Amino acid sequence: MTSKVLIVGAGPVGLTMAAELARYGVPVRIIDKAATRSDKSKALVLWSRTLELLDRAGCTNEFIAAGHKVDAANIIAANKLLAHVSFAEVNSPYPYALMLPQSETERLLEAHLNGLGVQVERGLELIRFAPGSASVCATLRSASGQDENLDVPWMIGCDGAHSATRHGLGISFVGDTLPSDWILADIHLKAFPFPASEIATYWHEKGVLAVFPISPGRYRIVADLPMSAGEHPRDPDLSDVQGVLDQRGPGGLVASDPVWLSSFRINERKVADYRSGRVFLAGDAAHVHSPAGGQGMNTGMQDAFNLAWKLAMVWRGACDESLLDSYSVERSAIGEHVLANAGRFTALATLRNQAAQIVRNLVGHFLLGLAPVRAAMVNEMTEVSVGYEKSPLNGPAAHGLDGPAVGARVTPVSGQTSFGAGQTPRFTLLAASSEAVSGLVEDFGDLVESSLLPPPYASGAWLVRPDGYVACAVPAKDIGPIVGYLKALRRKAS
Repeated sequence: MTSKVLIVGAGPVGLTMAAELARYGVPVRIIDKAATRSDKSKALVLWSRTLELLDRAGCTNEFIAAGHKVDAANIIAANKLLAHVSFAEVNSPYPYALMLPQSETERLLEAHLNGLGVQVERGLELIRFAPGSASVCATLRSASGQDENLDVPWMIGCDGAHSATRHGLGISFVGDTLPSDWILADIHLKAFPFPASEIATYWHEKGVLAVFPISPGRYRIVADLPMSAGEHPRDPDLSDVQGVLDQRGPGGLVASDPVWLSSFRINERKVADYRSGRVFLAGDAAHVHSPAGGQGMNTGMQDAFNLAWKLAMVWRGACDESLLDSYSVERSAIGEHVLANAGRFTALATLRNQAAQIVRNLVGHFLLGLAPVRAAMVNEMTEVSVGYEKSPLNGPAAHGLDGPAVGARVTPVSGQTSFGAGQTPRFTLLAASSEAVSGLVEDFGDLVESSLLPPPYASGAWLVRPDGYVACAVPAKDIGPIVGYLKALRRKAS
């Protein structure tokens, strides 16, 4: 049996998975049936939470340098500004949306992976596999038709919406295809009435028009159209795009020099379980949904961040395989939430009934005029609100303690070492120094970082997971429950 974890699919999710595992010292092999990396822009945005998690690997600056920062979004209806939502209000070292074509995201992730000594094996396809109790037997086929049989300890399907891994497991991809066509155009645009650092979404009586700045002068246009006959809608040409801009936009917009023109239909589908024994699913292989909010790629990359540290801890024997059960519980709940939110926003933006549109616009204007509503919307979009309130990994939680709750994200501090950074995944203790705390760090050096970080409040002590979510929150005067939590993790591994 090879000692390498097999990752199927080298898109953003597979590359993130491979890079995180390799960073933590887990040997990996990553394959992709395509001969070359895609040159299409596809997914466009990296949100604040994804940038925070990338920061653990020390590569965020490369992404920021290559991307275009967007700090606000506007919603326009009936030629009036319904809402202006600023991302600058998000509590993160990265208070913006980073516009970066997926082709560039993949290029940067692959360069990072190469720096860790791992190369993507392209033109290599997963043909079949048989999961066993101790390994997975897989057959790979090269572009020349040569087959290779191998046994691997774990296999992770990051191979997209048409996942061969998911099909091989026989797992149902439950959901629907929405009854409309959509056009996507990466073009150059003149006379856009907002700054190049702002998104604009137009709610028009004929449908929605969304305009996303990619770089100065270059924009992405997304709009819905009535559903056409056939299995796939016709790709638009520049005149189609200009027609939609003229009908739904503010007037005066001029499209030119298309970079990419495409069409699609929205699928809303999800698997029930992201794990089947020694095989995992992540990204579009496990969940697909409306592109509203730009959550898809980010959610998939965060699947990878979630699984990688757990698999690394199991790999080095620090924790029992039961730790891996939490992956599906946590990420499936997030996938369900993102799917529902994206679906609701799409339905709201594409209302056809005129009376319903009037009500939507009135209610939307009122609600989005409220600061708490805008803040909640921003936190959802940037994904800093993602948390694991009902995770099986949640430990002791002191009642009435100020500070982040168990299962919640701990806000990263600029200039401070990120949770989960380095070559070994460990928990971090946020606590004031004391004899008891020093004893805990010494006793659990395999599970806990040696350096303490200051607690959010002097009254408490927090144990934080390698992905930055709270595992335990207890009074500072009694860290015994944290000791018990760590002993339980260690017992499972023994």
